[in-house]
Amino acid sequence: MKVILMQDIKGVGKKDDIINANDGYARNYLFPRKLAVEANSENMSKLKGKQDSANYKKEQEKEKANELKEKISKITLKVTVKAGENGKIFGSITSKEIATELKQQYNIEIDKKKILLKEAIKQTGIFNIDVKLYEGIIGKIKVNIVA
Repeated sequence: MKVILMQDIKGVGKKDDIINANDGYARNYLFPRKLAVEANSENMSKLKGKQDSANYKKEQEKEKANELKEKISKITLKVTVKAGENGKIFGSITSKEIATELKQQYNIEIDKKKILLKEAIKQTGIFNIDVKLYEGIIGKIKVNIVA
């Protein structure tokens, strides 16, 4: 019997998977616990609509990420800090400060976890920093650290 899983079941399958299950297993275990529904035409069309909706949502998010990538590639973020001799900064610039400055200066909100810094910035100068915007979409932002 073909069934559509409503939840992840260890050793059986993931949510929205269509699997072949024994009749007894489906009727006595999966259906009473609402872990699965029968894969009839009505339930299949509901599943297809759900998957189409999810795909549309992903496409919208991808388009927004590409627009944001274009927007941040054109800007240069200026961060003013106190620095000593030879351009050495007192303290360091982290992804949190970069995210805060982006919000203040350009009203662009990016999560600090998505700003990919290998290590904190401890020198003045211009740095190109990667920003992970979406799966497979990485933007670059120019950060100018001045004293």
